[in-house]
Amino acid sequence: MRKIQLLILSFFLTGISISFAQQPQKPSSVEIYNQIKKLNFLGSVLYVAAHPDDENTRLISYMANEMNARTGYLSLTRGDGGQNLIGPQLRELLGVIRTQELIEARKIDGGEQFFSRANDFGFSKNPNETLEIWDKDKVLADVVWTIRKFQPDVIINRFDHRSPGTTHGHHTSSAMLSVESYKLTNDPKIYPEQLKFVAPWQVKRQFFNPSWWFYGSQEKFDAANKSKFTKLETGVYYTGIGKSNQEIAALSRSRHQSQGFGSTGARGEETEYLELINGETPKERDNLFDGIDTSWNRVKNGKPIGELISKIISKYDFSNPSASIPDLIKAYTMIEALEDDHWKPLKANAIKNIIASCSGLYLEAVATEQEATPGSTIKLNLEAINRCAVEMQLASITTLPDNKTIPQNSVLKNNNDQKFSIQLQLPENLEYTQPYWLKEKATVGMYTVSNQEIIGIPDIIREVKVVFNVKINGVEIPFERTVVYKYNDGVKGEMYNFLDIVPEVTTSILEKVLIFKDTKSKMIPVKVRAGRDGIKGNLQLELPKSWVISPKQIPFSLDKKGSEQTFYFEVTPPLNPEEAIAKAVVITDNKRFDKDETVIEYSHITKQMVLKPTESKCIRIDLKTSGDSIAYIMGAGDEVPESLAQMGYKVTILKPEEITPERMDSFNTVITGIRAYNTVNALAHKQKVLFDFVKSGKNMIVQYNTYGRMVTDQIAPYPLKVSNDRVTEENAKITFLAPNHPVLNIPNKITEKDFQGWTQEQGLYYPDQYDAAFTPIISSHDKGESPKDGALLVAPYGKGYYIYTGLSFFRELPEGVAGAYRLLSNIISLKQPVEAPKQEFKQ
Repeated sequence: MRKIQLLILSFFLTGISISFAQQPQKPSSVEIYNQIKKLNFLGSVLYVAAHPDDENTRLISYMANEMNARTGYLSLTRGDGGQNLIGPQLRELLGVIRTQELIEARKIDGGEQFFSRANDFGFSKNPNETLEIWDKDKVLADVVWTIRKFQPDVIINRFDHRSPGTTHGHHTSSAMLSVESYKLTNDPKIYPEQLKFVAPWQVKRQFFNPSWWFYGSQEKFDAANKSKFTKLETGVYYTGIGKSNQEIAALSRSRHQSQGFGSTGARGEETEYLELINGETPKERDNLFDGIDTSWNRVKNGKPIGELISKIISKYDFSNPSASIPDLIKAYTMIEALEDDHWKPLKANAIKNIIASCSGLYLEAVATEQEATPGSTIKLNLEAINRCAVEMQLASITTLPDNKTIPQNSVLKNNNDQKFSIQLQLPENLEYTQPYWLKEKATVGMYTVSNQEIIGIPDIIREVKVVFNVKINGVEIPFERTVVYKYNDGVKGEMYNFLDIVPEVTTSILEKVLIFKDTKSKMIPVKVRAGRDGIKGNLQLELPKSWVISPKQIPFSLDKKGSEQTFYFEVTPPLNPEEAIAKAVVITDNKRFDKDETVIEYSHITKQMVLKPTESKCIRIDLKTSGDSIAYIMGAGDEVPESLAQMGYKVTILKPEEITPERMDSFNTVITGIRAYNTVNALAHKQKVLFDFVKSGKNMIVQYNTYGRMVTDQIAPYPLKVSNDRVTEENAKITFLAPNHPVLNIPNKITEKDFQGWTQEQGLYYPDQYDAAFTPIISSHDKGESPKDGALLVAPYGKGYYIYTGLSFFRELPEGVAGAYRLLSNIISLKQPVEAPKQEFKQ
């Protein structure tokens, strides 16, 4: 098992959030009151954009908390193609992190979260490219599905569907698909397969949410004619919780830690504008729901419910919320009697939570172990306590997924904590815990989810639950609780995780890319981890016949659940260059296990487990290297050091305080990690040491940085300005601008073939202005664009070389792209300075 851990301080937001992602919420009296008010509002808004962090949290918070509307955010992607500022996870693992960050953000601002199956394949310059790589029809189907399922009265788009090419192609595509869906969702001939589960639905009106960004500056936006816009005064102050709407929104946005979107709260007046793009113009222009019945009257037989809830609101006792329980029970029974298929389940679930909160009813099901295997028996410790004077009885409990009911018939006396244990037999066919969208094979542009009913669900689907059937005032109400695991940490106190269902045994090839520079064999370590007690079997490493493996299999036996052991296979590569996938497999009891368990653990999100096939890319490569000692200064986080070690280099991770002339003297090359000059403030004071290092005859390689918010303007010994230039087409044709330069010839001859098979993008944030001392080495460009020459810039400085590169080595090396290894070897190997060609300062 690979465990990626980073401890980040988390906080407690009174009335809004919780300290740790999995802990049960315990709302205050004010929060309960706000929930009851929300119970009496039957209107909904869906906000639509492309990525995590695209959403306007100020507007979502305002609609959810001030307007009391059911508010959703549809992010077409899970943000898999972004960069990660808190760790090395990229692609689908980053998508898992960003999914959880969105879920936590919605817990704060009061919204709900949805997704499509679109895969964030990386930056796209226009919607045509985006919709070519995405399966447009499937993404559009997902938008229609979400609208039919959520039934919004109003849709708000973050981006403008009329401005392709002015922003990320995913952005514009999200708006275009949203607008296209407006006339489709109520047509039963459109995606009729969805109508087994949902009904056609017509949105009342659709808006675009403009801001100064779309106008180029705040001054231009202030001067623009906004007389036809709907205007919402969102700078409200919530007296019950002592926070402004902007403060709540900032806390929500600050959950996007992997993208570095920590936000400072604001106070005072603030206005959001909405431009109508579809539907009826509100007669009351600034009333989002004008002409829409948002009362219980919109539901057949709902009027008495609304009247009763209004009575509950007017009589609510902040010092004794349990006084509302008798009327809440009446309202619950009335809601349960409705024939409505949409609002009935939503409001029934909401009022159950309110009843539990008013009574202080605490119900919990805790597993004694954090992991279990299908077919095993687990012990659950159950707790039930009623903390009010209202009569209650725990009638029974029902365990899921086996749907077995166990009678209890115990009176829940006021503040009398009842604890008991049960044994739960898990089904043999129980699904492993993992993100459901990663179970099936994906494409570059789309995740595969075959089950229509679960498309768009934000989180992992957890099946092991306990339903507490509690009688309150003679009415039996089912309260469902997902099984959790908790423990006490000596520093942090009570800690929660969910129960995870894991394979009986998992394996891990410790190196995900294995480089063979010649025909010498390597010892390949494979770790085996037990998911249950007493696991034994045979471990195998599978490769094509051209690769020789010894031994063929290794028997093993692990006594205790969670125990691990590492075994070694000797692998001899073929004579000629070749790439192959090594697979680690365990055979036990005639069953085949081939999954690698990756745990992602950050304190601001729920612990995540991802199961993927245990594979490693083996590359027999024509690779020559020189130089052996590299200092690596980490930036935002990447796996380049591991790749350098695979190439045979001795790599030392240097902390900023270790960058001294004496310490640097022992290295041949220093490399800064991605976005180091955006994230490592101390580098601003280390430039002289680093430039003197180059001047003495060593090499300095700086990987990409974003063009804004650098810790210093002097990231190079010569003038150099980073821009937003990038080449997103990973197979864009390469032109060699300096074909005779050593970086393309020594020790490896670099050809166009070395740029084949790159993933996601060639590079990003290329400099577009640089001193004549720099030699641009390569040029390429996306279709229809001018050449971009700043991907690899080399400048002699003193006796050494300074190299700046925006090429995406941080993506290519972990993916095992052979050409990226060969080119990086040449960059590291630069020795004798050559005179740079004379050229003017490039503008």
